[in-house]
Amino acid sequence: MGSSLGRLVQMLSAGFSNQQQAFDNPPLYAHILVKFRPLPQLESGSLLLEQSYAINPAAPYRIRVLRAEQQGEGLIIHNQALHEDQRFWGAVDDPAKRAAITAEDLRSLEGCAYVVHETSAGFSGEVEPGCRCMVERKGALSYLVSSFELTDRGMRTIDRGHDPTSHEQLWGSLAGPFEFERTEDYSHELPADWLAA
Repeated sequence: MGSSLGRLVQMLSAGFSNQQQAFDNPPLYAHILVKFRPLPQLESGSLLLEQSYAINPAAPYRIRVLRAEQQGEGLIIHNQALHEDQRFWGAVDDPAKRAAITAEDLRSLEGCAYVVHETSAGFSGEVEPGCRCMVERKGALSYLVSSFELTDRGMRTIDRGHDPTSHEQLWGSLAGPFEFERTEDYSHELPADWLAA
């Protein structure tokens, strides 16, 4: 893994919480937990993502397998869904469940990869262009516009869903990005060969 790619995977392998932001602005921000754990049995750069409300961490509203890789001069994070994902709820904190995830459980999400750039403080990324990352929410289909900034301290994210025809925003933050602080570090779980230059 090249040095930029190694740094990205190390910085992502962590737990994050926006507890302070949620306490400061309860009408605008729910308290959310985001965790990324390495999946050494899968392709190099594969991480399990679980995103849940702090009041119910056992039922994540988003569970994905992300895979970071070098592509030409840049970095990309592939976004993959899990077949029958409820089988793996809680795997982010359960080593046996994590180890049970295989390549056959994964389904690639077309148009949903993140294009990532290195910055002076860390990394930034946004969903690939083309409005092809389709998400169903509350019975309506929308395309995802999403971006993140990752630093040693934490992560800022913003996700919004837009109507495929009118491009009007249907859901997502109106008050600005979610501000997550790093609460746990899982980088010690990364296989050494993933980090080798």
